[in-house]
Amino acid sequence: QVQLVESGGGLVQAGGSLRLSCAASGRTWSLYATAWFRQAPGMERELVASITWSAGGTYYADSVKGRFTISKDNAKKAVYLQMNSLKSEDTAVYYCAAGVALRSWAYWGQGTQVTVSS
Repeated sequence: QVQLVESGGGLVQAGGSLRLSCAASGRTWSLYATAWFRQAPGMERELVASITWSAGGTYYADSVKGRFTISKDNAKKAVYLQMNSLKSEDTAVYYCAAGVALRSWAYWGQGTQVTVSS
C-alpha cells in the first residue's frame, strides 16, 4: 500500500501562485508515476499533470501548460505542483494520485482545496 498526503492549498487572488505538495509513504519503491488531478464542483475529475519517478517524464493538460510545473524529490518521495498565473477556473479540489503503471492511478490522497478569487 501507498499513502499520499497533500498540502499547500488555500485561497489566492487571480494572477497569484500556490505550491502544492504530495508526500508519499509506504511501498513507494513500486510507484511508476505520480499525478495531480482536480475536480471542480459539478465537473468531472481531470488530469492536470503527471511525472514518472525514474525518468522524470512529464505531462500537462493544455489548460495549465506554461503556468503549472510538476516536479519531484526522489529522496523525500514527494511531488510538487507549482501553480503560477492562477485563474478563477483553476478553482477546484486538487488530488494527488500515484500508480505502478502508466495511467494506472491506484492510490489517491484526500485532496486539498484551491480557491482562486477574481
